[in-house]
Amino acid sequence: MKIPMLDLDKQYETIKEEVYTAFDEVFTSKRFIGGDKINELEDKIADYCGCSEAIGVSSGTDALLISLMALGIGDGDEVITTPFTFFATAGSIYRVGAKPVFVDIDADTYNLNVDLIEEKITDKTKAIMPVHLFGQMCDMEKINEIADKHNLYVIEDAAQAIGSEQNGQRAGSFGDVGCFSFFPSKNLGGAGDGGMVTTNDESLAEKVRILRNHGSKPKYHHKIIGGNFRLDALQAAILLTKLPHLEKWHYGRKKNAEYYDKKLANISKTPFVKSNNRMIYNQYTLLFENRDEMQNKLTEAEIGNAIYYPRPLHLQECFSYLGYGKGDFPVSEHAAEHVLSIPIYGELTKNQQDYIISTIRG
Repeated sequence: MKIPMLDLDKQYETIKEEVYTAFDEVFTSKRFIGGDKINELEDKIADYCGCSEAIGVSSGTDALLISLMALGIGDGDEVITTPFTFFATAGSIYRVGAKPVFVDIDADTYNLNVDLIEEKITDKTKAIMPVHLFGQMCDMEKINEIADKHNLYVIEDAAQAIGSEQNGQRAGSFGDVGCFSFFPSKNLGGAGDGGMVTTNDESLAEKVRILRNHGSKPKYHHKIIGGNFRLDALQAAILLTKLPHLEKWHYGRKKNAEYYDKKLANISKTPFVKSNNRMIYNQYTLLFENRDEMQNKLTEAEIGNAIYYPRPLHLQECFSYLGYGKGDFPVSEHAAEHVLSIPIYGELTKNQQDYIISTIRG
């Protein structure tokens, strides 16, 4: 039985006609940049995330980058974040001229260990950038408490976490800004790149809107330098089509996760979810002492799998200038050597799950 890591064909079949209709509306209007589809998506994402403002941008990476720009973070500044995440988290910090300062992760959730943050704060620290990894939120109450104490910004990297919650409050609404990705593999994915910035600060939202359009307002008048960070209308139309289905897809992933939890608990460390969190399972990540052997077994059985992430950022060659070395963040390093993610999408059948489970247990 061949099972992909993500089967977008199954998802697409259920919404094909809606997608065609949405595409036709955009092509009929000829409004490919800006327009009603963008405005509607921004309003609906803001409402979904519990924020007053949402600004569509070109990718999740650019959501991080433009947020740093809007907050005035740049040369000589420091931003505290995790080394166990996708490259864009630290890459965006570097691109504005700031320095990523890494803090090790919690062994259970793989998120920032909040107890280690304060010791890394200096007079150059300007922000904390927590990552809600795999669809589970960081301890935002503690992070905001630290940020308030030291007068720091909080930039939520919520690329993998749209719809995740903590104490009933949704990701992207805790920090000064929230940053989302609509990469096709996300729970809410487009047909290409796309992203969103959320905030409850009206003036900050306006600055992000100006920055995404080369810093111009009005057109051809530039008080600040921005870039081309616009979300296009075709992506917005697709996302508007998919958004009403998102809660159903979250539920499907959760039910699949519960089944895995029950069947694999004595074989591997299954995902730990804090009692006050709602996890959306962007990934279902197991931890194996014999990870490479297990990955080979799954691959030979034609079961999709992936390692998120095989090398922590502090050990990436491009960040060698930071002076970190092996052993500096042992929990992140251990995770990188032992984690393995398996298919979790809601369209998985019970037969497919049983085949995955039997292969892992066999």
